[in-house]
Amino acid sequence: MTGLADRLEDKPVEVEQEVTALELFFDLVFVFAITQVTGFVSGDPTWTRLVEGMAILAALWWAWEAYVWLGNTAGSDEGAVRVVLLSAMGAMLVASLAVPRAFGDDGVIFGVAFLTVRLLHLGAYAIVSREDPQLRFVVVRMATTMLPASALLVVAGALDGTAQALLWVAALTLDYGGLIARGTEGWRVVASHFAERHGLVIIIALGESIVALGVGAEGLGLDAGIIAGALLGVAVAAALWWAYFDFVSIVAERRLREAPPDEQVRIARDSYTYLHLPMVAGIVLFALGTKKTLAHVGDELEAVPAVALCGGVALYLVALSALKRRNIGSFNWPRLAAAALLAGLARIATVVPALVALGLVAVVACGLIAYEAVRYADARDRIRHG
Repeated sequence: MTGLADRLEDKPVEVEQEVTALELFFDLVFVFAITQVTGFVSGDPTWTRLVEGMAILAALWWAWEAYVWLGNTAGSDEGAVRVVLLSAMGAMLVASLAVPRAFGDDGVIFGVAFLTVRLLHLGAYAIVSREDPQLRFVVVRMATTMLPASALLVVAGALDGTAQALLWVAALTLDYGGLIARGTEGWRVVASHFAERHGLVIIIALGESIVALGVGAEGLGLDAGIIAGALLGVAVAAALWWAYFDFVSIVAERRLREAPPDEQVRIARDSYTYLHLPMVAGIVLFALGTKKTLAHVGDELEAVPAVALCGGVALYLVALSALKRRNIGSFNWPRLAAAALLAGLARIATVVPALVALGLVAVVACGLIAYEAVRYADARDRIRHG
């Protein structure tokens, strides 16, 4: 009995922390950034543009993640932190405006704005860590990779071709690899706030896919094909929402909440900071595919939009399966099978009308949800109501 009491005393009490109005306000700029990436690729849907768009998304995601960790640590939007966050919104907006020509004439503007976002982030941490030497130490450790990576993007903006591409690769490698190389020692996580913030960004991304449907249909007559395409697009978006929020998000948050402090930070890094990026990327790709589909419902899709339409949903499902593997220890094989089927549909999507291709994606996505609702009904009930 004494041993149990000791273990209960050792377990930290979860601090209640809600997502603030300022954090949601900040996320609106990230919404615009996502929209800009979709527009950037759809304006000239080539393989090069697709890779560039995903690189830009990866950079913007990492900057946004830095502020998620900041909000989770600070737990407040008062005083000087509020001013820093509002200033960072301005810098992020400028970076988002530069997205369409981030690999061209506005490359330096993008790089400088992005560097400013990162410097303001470190400035906010300097304020928060004034009376916390341990936090100050881990922030300095983080800055040793963050600042060089951001500086590389400024230099990349002044170059073009292979040199520019190599600097982008080096910057992203330094940023993403630096978090693993520097370790998680010294960090702490408020589980409920961290999980809620990432759930909200998934909704934001799904909302952008709905916006893409409207943009794709803009200026076109509202005929049966457009209506059918819009409804099919919403059906797929609903399936993506269901696949995450029905029980995956609940399990992930509980796993994060119940883990010991050191393991909590590693789960937050792996399950949320890393694995939520391919989910968002998958939604952005699907949005690109639906935008092109609504604009040409009766025509065959070109290679890049076809891959985006089918592969985006596949990437999302693979990321969800990887999340299950990280938290539970096993893959979700039905979702991996659906992802493989969707990958195979990408080739078919180039030889059938775009509306048919979207219909096939909807059949696979909604069919997967229907299968899981029946196959895992008892487990789902225990997770949601047990």
